[in-house]
Amino acid sequence: MPVTLAEAKKNVQDDLQMGVIDEFAKSNFILNNITFDDAVSPTGGGATPTYGYTRLKTQPTAAFRAINAEYTPQEVTKERVTVDLKQFGGSFQIDRIIAGFGGIVSEVDLQLKQKIKATQALFNDTVINGDSGVVADSFDGLEKAITGSSTEYNPTAAIDLSTSELVTKNCAYFLDVLDEFLMGLDGTPTMIAGNTKLIAKLRACARRAGMYQATKNDFGMQVEYYGVTPFVDLGAKPGTNDPVVKVDAGTGETSLYAVRFGMDGFHGVSLAGQSPIRSWAPDFTKAGAVKTGEVEMVAAVALKSTKAAGILRKIKVK
Repeated sequence: MPVTLAEAKKNVQDDLQMGVIDEFAKSNFILNNITFDDAVSPTGGGATPTYGYTRLKTQPTAAFRAINAEYTPQEVTKERVTVDLKQFGGSFQIDRIIAGFGGIVSEVDLQLKQKIKATQALFNDTVINGDSGVVADSFDGLEKAITGSSTEYNPTAAIDLSTSELVTKNCAYFLDVLDEFLMGLDGTPTMIAGNTKLIAKLRACARRAGMYQATKNDFGMQVEYYGVTPFVDLGAKPGTNDPVVKVDAGTGETSLYAVRFGMDGFHGVSLAGQSPIRSWAPDFTKAGAVKTGEVEMVAAVALKSTKAAGILRKIKVK
C-alpha cells in the first residue's frame, strides 16, 4: 500500500525508529511529502527489489470529424520501465567510554543525526543526478529520465539573474518563462527545486512580483512559495559543499526542476511491508568496547509520466 513517511511511522513501535523517521522528514521537503509505493513480487506477493511500471510518454488527442468520415487513429505511446531498489546510508562506531560521557548532546545522538543528514543529502542528490549506468549501486534520477524529453525546456538565450540590478530588470521575463514552462506539465507541481543561488533569485523575483509567501510545516520548518507552489533548496551533496544542482563554472548558468508528486506522477518505491528507513543503535549491553550504529534507506524513485516533471535550463545566477 502506498504510504508517506508520516504514515510509515504509525506502523513502527520502536521509539528510536520513530525518531529517525521524524529526523528524515522534518528537514527534507521531498521525504516529508513524497509517497512510497510497495515493490511487490507479481508471483508470490511478497517484497521484491525490482519495481515495474508503465511510463506514459505522449498525451491522447481528440478531434472533430465530418459525417461519413472516420477519425484519424491515435494512440498514446508508453514504455515499460523497471527500477531496482538500492540500499544506501552509513555507519558509525563509538567506544563505550565516549558514549557514557556527559554533555549537552549525546555522542550517539549526534552521530546518528549526522548520518541521517548525510543519507538525506545522498537521497536528494540521487533524485536529481542518479544514473545507474555511472554508479551501478544507485538508482536513476530526474536528469536521466527527463533529458531529451518534451519537458526539458531550453530558452534560446540565458535568463540573466546574476545581480540584484539584473533581477529587477529581468524578473518579469523570468517569471513569464517559468509560468509557460510550468504550464507544459500535466498538473500543478508539488515543488520547484534548485540550488541555493537559484532559490535566492526565485525568492527575489517572487517578492518583486507580489507572488511570495511563507508558512511553517508540521515540524515548524519554514516553507516558501511561488504562488501556491513551494520552492525547495536541494542543498549540497553528502560530505561536501558542492550543490546537488551545479552551477556551470564557465557560464554561471544552472537549472530549475519542477515535479508533481503522486502515484500517477513522481513517487518513491520501497520494499513491501517495510519502512523505507531503518536504523540500528549501538548496543552497549553486550561485551565489546566499540559498538556500531547504522542508518539505511532501501528505496528508488519512479516517474510514471514524463510530463509530471520538467527541467528549465539556462538560468544565469552568477
